[in-house]
Amino acid sequence: MMQKEPLIRISKMHLEEVHDGGKTLAIRYSYQPSPWGELMLAATAHGLCYLAFITTGREEVLEELKQRFPNALYLPEYDAYQQQALAMALGQESTMTEALPLHLTGTDFQLSVWSELLNIPIGATTSYGILAERLNRPKACRAVGTAVGNNPISILIPCHRVLRASGALGGYHWGLDRKIALLAWEEKYKHHSHTQEI
Repeated sequence: MMQKEPLIRISKMHLEEVHDGGKTLAIRYSYQPSPWGELMLAATAHGLCYLAFITTGREEVLEELKQRFPNALYLPEYDAYQQQALAMALGQESTMTEALPLHLTGTDFQLSVWSELLNIPIGATTSYGILAERLNRPKACRAVGTAVGNNPISILIPCHRVLRASGALGGYHWGLDRKIALLAWEEKYKHHSHTQEI
């Protein structure tokens, strides 16, 4: 059974870690299957830094990650952070007793948006406007939308749960079909969990 959310904490990369293209970072990465398509997971020594669907090809997704940290050392290895992240993404119980750390780079505003996304319960949705209000930035809907679109951690930072105010799906970096599939899976999981509790 999926653990209660959030069991995730976001930590911002230090300036020296992202300086000069991340040349001090060693990033371990792997490709793993999921019900919604193949995933690429990547982690530094301090936590998960990337989780993306393979929409075109493995090399293209790796290149997208390298654009974020062009001078980092890349190692094709499957580590404990990736294992914990995959288990959580698939709704499996993790053997880890501590929250999964996400080791991310971004502006303070981006990080605040991503942190707020973690508060959206599984099986629920919200809008860009509501997110902006929760961040006390009610006029920043467009900026919130941009930050949501730049989310580097699919599934676990649930940007797929954000809809337009009209209820329309809006966009999704990894494809609308995948967004629909994720929302349908979460809705099914929510009802299954509620039945078990009763």
